[in-house]
Amino acid sequence: MCGIVGAIAQRDVAEILVEGLKRLEYRGYDSAGVAVIGGDKQLQRVRRLGKVQALADAIAETPLNGGTGIAHTRWATHGAPSEANAHPHVSCETIAVVHNGIIENHEKLRTELKALGYDFVSETDTEVIAHLVHHELKSHDSLLAAVQSAVKQLEGAYGTVIFDTRDPERVVVARSGSPLVIGYGLGENFIASDMMALLPVTRKFSFLEEGDVAEVTRFEVNIFDLDGNAVVREAKESEVSHEAGDKGEYRHYMLKEIYEQPTAIRNSLEGRLLGGQLDTATFGASADDIFKDVEHVQIIACGTSYHSGMVARYWLEAYAGVSCNVEIASEFRYRKSHVPKNALLVTISQSGETADTLAALRLAKELGYRASLTICNVPGSSLVRESDLAFMTKAGAEIGVASTKAFTTQLVGLMMMTLALGKHHGMSDADQKAMAQALVTLPNKVEETFALAEDIEALAEDFADKNHSLFLGRGDQYPIAMEGALKLKEISYIHAEAYAAGELKHGPLALIDAEMPVIVVAPKNDLIEKLKSNVEEVRARGGLMYVFADTEAKFESDDTMKVINVPHCDDMIAPIVYTLPLQLLSYYVAIIKGTDVDQPRNLAKSVTVE
Repeated sequence: MCGIVGAIAQRDVAEILVEGLKRLEYRGYDSAGVAVIGGDKQLQRVRRLGKVQALADAIAETPLNGGTGIAHTRWATHGAPSEANAHPHVSCETIAVVHNGIIENHEKLRTELKALGYDFVSETDTEVIAHLVHHELKSHDSLLAAVQSAVKQLEGAYGTVIFDTRDPERVVVARSGSPLVIGYGLGENFIASDMMALLPVTRKFSFLEEGDVAEVTRFEVNIFDLDGNAVVREAKESEVSHEAGDKGEYRHYMLKEIYEQPTAIRNSLEGRLLGGQLDTATFGASADDIFKDVEHVQIIACGTSYHSGMVARYWLEAYAGVSCNVEIASEFRYRKSHVPKNALLVTISQSGETADTLAALRLAKELGYRASLTICNVPGSSLVRESDLAFMTKAGAEIGVASTKAFTTQLVGLMMMTLALGKHHGMSDADQKAMAQALVTLPNKVEETFALAEDIEALAEDFADKNHSLFLGRGDQYPIAMEGALKLKEISYIHAEAYAAGELKHGPLALIDAEMPVIVVAPKNDLIEKLKSNVEEVRARGGLMYVFADTEAKFESDDTMKVINVPHCDDMIAPIVYTLPLQLLSYYVAIIKGTDVDQPRNLAKSVTVE
């Protein structure tokens, strides 16, 4: 959520800043703005409510000229979406600030700054940073020193970029709890909250660590840690494609990313399964030493990543013989918990910057876990840097807010983790070989499901006038039902709930009528006869069923039940395979409903505030 772009160059940077904001639109926002230092050292600022294109149109009418600038897309926290609350915020027409995060002591600081004579024109917590830095400059001889002093007074989370029109040759950035990346060019440098914003202008990046403050000029980047010591943050070349942000032939990013899943899964598997054996070094050099000690796994995640963790619990306990708990990060970090002996803390996050998950990892380090491992899609992200072990999913850039390929590659990583732990905890050779072989066949099985797209698109018409739905699954398909319900509610705004099918008679049956479509995932497994009984319970009460069933499960369509036959697959990978039809269903229902598929209302791709 929210996006930051900054630049300092000899050329005009407004176009670079706006293009960067467009590449961050997937993060979710409600307003956008740009501030540039003009050749006469005058502040030039344009802000607009709504889409970045409205900002681009305004700048086209009144061009901004200057080589030092900052830009922002805002997702409202303090103060309603409005032009007045949009970033950048300024103080005395000299200091300009963009900021991601939440300043928790902003009310106290606002009162103090008002007493010093500062006028506030917005409702935001961010404006206190601008005035505070302006005030600190009265007693410090550089913007860097003023910012270093100011951030010590801030409580909460921030990723912030600041310039002073009186000193246009530098910008200062600071990071605490909200990510920032430095992009290196030739005679120019850049800043962003996500390197995706900067791929058109550079491929060389370094990531700021917690507490870092950096001074950026055209030719130098000087970074200082929390204690003010000069430090070096290694710069690396990114392998992410500049074209990753293009929709290509697809109408929406989400549809493109659904169809990219076979390739993403192949990338996730590449070089990690050698001769049917997992190379555990893919998790880190010390993985084997850690995995042999593990007696319990604690998984922490949010949203879609939480659902992938729930699937992994079934795998870990059924195949690897390792006990597992799964918890929502925002709950874990605010309760007292018992840490079992030799427990492995596993975090799951597409971005690697999810605020609650990152905070849970830092808490876990204080609680005495044996080690930590993250399943993540972004190299260099905070979770990757701060965990003992890491599995990079290699899904590629995911732009659509509703996660698709990030989810399925997380499941691939978690199945590989199950293999790695099982090797040390009595998993039979037969099960190890079967799981490895199932993973090898997975990309092709996923591709086979795309043959169902036309049938699913036609089925989606039935949801045009529906406002509620129920998803059912049993065993490791229950979390997949939860994920299907989440996808439908995220992008079509249909209220959707998921239940373990055996729970129907304990309450949800009261909801069943002809206006409540019931979606069922039904692979051919040991629970199929139990599931069929649950289906009959719904049909007996006048419910309309939509069943995604294995071709061998013997479901037949009739007036009360529409069956979509899913290609048969191994039980081990069925949760991944059955995810695909539910993604397609949510997509086509959203098209019918006319919603904003890639940027659904009120949501953000990367949740970097609590």
